[in-house]
Amino acid sequence: MDIPIKTVMAILVDNRKNAAVQVQKILTEWGCLIKTRLGLHDGTLDNCSDSGLIILELVGDAEKHAQLCERLNALPGVVAKYMKLSVDEDVSECRS
Repeated sequence: MDIPIKTVMAILVDNRKNAAVQVQKILTEWGCLIKTRLGLHDGTLDNCSDSGLIILELVGDAEKHAQLCERLNALPGVVAKYMKLSVDEDVSECRS
């Protein structure tokens, strides 16, 4: 039986009103790698925050995941990181 491995990327977007269009363009270009996408930001209606968090579940080639991460990190005010999760890993402690 194959042990499932999941790749998750977190993208923090500061000044999202300016960066959102560029982030969206990159995510659209790399859309075939994205299985699940969740976007979060604080605030509602006329009190929206200017930062946001996007969480992605990625599929496909690990090399492409790295390239996507690099493209996002090249944008001002955007920080992207990704990790692989597997139930086969030692999880005796949480690491940052």
